[in-house]
Amino acid sequence: MLGGAAALISLLAPAAHDPVPAAASKPAFTSVNYAVAVDESASLAPDDMKAEKAAAARIAVGDVSSASHVTVFGFAAAESGDQRAVDPVCPRTTLDAAGRDSIGGCVGKLHGRKKDEGTGTDFPSAIRQGVHELSSGTDPSVPRVLFLLTDGQMDVTGSPQYGDPAHRKDEGERQLDLELKNARAQGVQIWPLGFGPDPDKAQLDRMAAGGYQKGCVELPSALPTADKISGAKDLGAKLEKVFAAAHCLRYQPGSSPQLPPATMEVGISPLATVGSIVVDKSDPKVTITYIDPNGHQVPTSGSYRKSHFELAGAGDTVEALKIVDPVPGVWQVKAEAPEGHRSLPVGVSVLWQGELRGAITMDPPSPQAGQKATVTMRLQTREGYQIKDPRDYAGLRVRSELTGDGFAAVPLRLTDDGKGPDPTASDGSFTGSVTIPHSANGALKVSGTLTASGLSADTRSESGLVAPDVLPVSGTLRLPAADAHPGDEVTGTLNVHNTGKTPHTLRLSVADLQPGLVSVTPAEIELTPHDSGTKTVTVRLGPADAFGDRLDDDGLKLGGTVTAVDTTDHERTVVRAPLSVTVTPEPGIWDAYWWAFLIGAAVIAAVVAVVLAWLRQRRGRLDPYGLVLQLVSEDGDVVATHPAGHGHKQWYEFAVVEPHRSPRIERRNHGRYAIQRSPEGGAWLRERGAGRTRLTAHGTVPLADGLSLSLGEETRSTKSRRNHPTWGSRPRTGRTPTTPTAATEDDGTSTYESYR
Repeated sequence: MLGGAAALISLLAPAAHDPVPAAASKPAFTSVNYAVAVDESASLAPDDMKAEKAAAARIAVGDVSSASHVTVFGFAAAESGDQRAVDPVCPRTTLDAAGRDSIGGCVGKLHGRKKDEGTGTDFPSAIRQGVHELSSGTDPSVPRVLFLLTDGQMDVTGSPQYGDPAHRKDEGERQLDLELKNARAQGVQIWPLGFGPDPDKAQLDRMAAGGYQKGCVELPSALPTADKISGAKDLGAKLEKVFAAAHCLRYQPGSSPQLPPATMEVGISPLATVGSIVVDKSDPKVTITYIDPNGHQVPTSGSYRKSHFELAGAGDTVEALKIVDPVPGVWQVKAEAPEGHRSLPVGVSVLWQGELRGAITMDPPSPQAGQKATVTMRLQTREGYQIKDPRDYAGLRVRSELTGDGFAAVPLRLTDDGKGPDPTASDGSFTGSVTIPHSANGALKVSGTLTASGLSADTRSESGLVAPDVLPVSGTLRLPAADAHPGDEVTGTLNVHNTGKTPHTLRLSVADLQPGLVSVTPAEIELTPHDSGTKTVTVRLGPADAFGDRLDDDGLKLGGTVTAVDTTDHERTVVRAPLSVTVTPEPGIWDAYWWAFLIGAAVIAAVVAVVLAWLRQRRGRLDPYGLVLQLVSEDGDVVATHPAGHGHKQWYEFAVVEPHRSPRIERRNHGRYAIQRSPEGGAWLRERGAGRTRLTAHGTVPLADGLSLSLGEETRSTKSRRNHPTWGSRPRTGRTPTTPTAATEDDGTSTYESYR
């Protein structure tokens, strides 16, 4: 169960940097140098040793930077002159594709110590070895992390190097303090992981706190901490959380583990620039297929569309697919296995690092001294889209300040709690207010820095000028919130006033968005002296290709800013207005013309109903049911009558039986004769092998054996009994008069009618 634990990630976010345009943003992830020290002492049971080996392999397989390095070694204690405390198993290895694949083999050399190999636990030697591996010949600007996998029970009582037996324990504690101080001085973080039934938590905490404390970001979540691995089921998720914290990565669990064959899901944030989908297969025979949110099966190596893929651990019990520039959304992970290899669950999770951008505005952009200004910093992806899910920036810290000529820096408090100047809580817009100092007399600059674990820090600034009492040019830009499709236009109004005596030129542009997504017209507006009025401003969205795979049915909300700068007045910003446009895909034929489809369907249904009614009426007009068939002799006497029933395909088939003795008509399937009503009146008689003959209401058609067929009159009572299930089911025989006698009203029947 433990043999296939796989891939954890190592990555540190870069420190705060100067702001760059969103257009210049590229996926940024840094490398990490780390070492893994694995306790091989006798205080650990064989199952604990297996769990440690699985954890050591898992650390490396899913690393998101191919420039990272890892060293793995075991340790116990040297209790005689021919023993050593440290067992190097994996030399410093670059974690490119080949390097990650080699880790599993060398980690397999780790083993529990036998009595003749030294079975104590020498923490000072393990930390000394880790610090040496991480600091020798490495770039000090690359983060250094030591993972210490142990039960936390130091035992150097059998090690001669710690002096006489009576003082070895105290000497071990003293040397441990020295090595922790050295680790702190060399910038090595220590992240202990406790294994075994009862790890020494206090000792683990001591080692975590003793190393270097400044992590990838200055956030509590990035401080080294100790944790405990309680068993095989706990290994994967706990390791991923620990290493995500150690390397400032984001950890996202997928759907619940399932037995193969199964399809699981895991989400990747739109902020992610690089990540690894880690799959705990439990059995190396399980094969995995990866499907992106657009339904495309992606390769496990090379590039596909705008993403790059690299798989590690395909033949092991855990594998990790590293993705650079992943498509955001819900990914599907399909697990399949042959018979006999479907009894263990498959789990999935993702570790990722991303970039968080901010767009900062000050309103008014050029305030007067003593005036209150509102500062807003809106969160967005590196392409410039606004962020929908607050979980993507959980733990975010925003720092902001106002600087300028004539006053000391003023700190600002920006919040997203829906209180005070912030209109809406948890919408990704952090807002605060500041009063411009009365001593301000020149340039102004408001800046904000975003810091979050797993997200590269970003600093944004907005410059302005302290405005005179009367501004030569002022204005307001109103851009309505809109839902639009690629290629659509959104029209707003710019109200401007030029109170000066000279002409001014305003230059309009869009900031904080990737080029090609949006354009604004006109690019420039000329204002004559004392010009005052309303100008039309049009924002045009780019084509669908500009939005790529990011555009789905949920839409993308643009996070850019439209700016109007007075080029005549020292590039003073007159207006900065945020965009609020949700871009959705161009509707399909159904979405665009659903009303036409509904109308068409209604018309078709009406036509079908009319046709069916016509066919029903036509069948009724042809149905022979109720016809009174009469056999007529050569003398013109009616020798038999027979009421016709419903026919087969509107034909009532019959035969003439006993034509010489007692002629009568009987219904016969496939009989010699068949009759059908004629819509024009009368009927059609069909004789097998002789074609059809028209039978009028008062005429006769000769049959065989000197007999003829004529039609008798239908009574109302006959018509009223047409729906009776037995009507016409039995043939009627006997002679009847040609013209029946009319019934009286006293007997409850009505008079006969002529056949039509």
